[in-house]
Amino acid sequence: MSGSLERMAAEDKLTKETWMKQLMTQHVSRADMNKLIMNYLVTEGFKEAAEKFSIESGVSPSVNLDSLDDRIRIRQAILDGRIMDAIGLINSLYPELLDNDRYLFFRLQQQQLIELIKCKDLEKALSYAQCKLAERVEENPNVLPELEKTLALLAFEKPESSPFGDLLHPSQRQKVASEVNAAILETDSTPRLANLLKLLLWAQEELDKRKVPFPHMTNIAEGVIEDP
Repeated sequence: MSGSLERMAAEDKLTKETWMKQLMTQHVSRADMNKLIMNYLVTEGFKEAAEKFSIESGVSPSVNLDSLDDRIRIRQAILDGRIMDAIGLINSLYPELLDNDRYLFFRLQQQQLIELIKCKDLEKALSYAQCKLAERVEENPNVLPELEKTLALLAFEKPESSPFGDLLHPSQRQKVASEVNAAILETDSTPRLANLLKLLLWAQEELDKRKVPFPHMTNIAEGVIEDP
């Protein structure tokens, strides 16, 4: 039995070694790497960096960079700690986003509470938590531990040195900004999907006019396709 196990272990080790050797020999072309970098810059909304990188690398962005302006304004407001401005921009530019994503709304309101604590405005912080964040807890009790962790900052004379001091770090703003950015990107993908569905229906009508037999999508909502 022990000999069999040793052979299996040796084979497993050999397999891993072979895999690692093959992995080390793989080469990602500069062109592919540049495309990945451009995709990241566009996705995260780094317009200026994308413009400079496009000039230096010769890689064209997949979208008009001017379309990033709204996301950039929202992200910058969050990074500056102007959370209420960010919420106002989101409600103006993407009016259904926070209604549909209540956890994201909580994250923004939680960040506003953090900003009040940073400013040592404890009275406003407690009032805001009671008036605004209590509603989010009623909607979703699972966010209570996160709210309690934030409110715990109030118990420390130097909250930045407390076990929850990471909430006061600039990286916390970056996390929230990234979550908002991802949600907006998901929202922005909806019109493209709608256009694709319109194109599908148009193509089916054109093929029907030409009496070309083809599988029809008879139920778009459920993706049902029937043979001709």
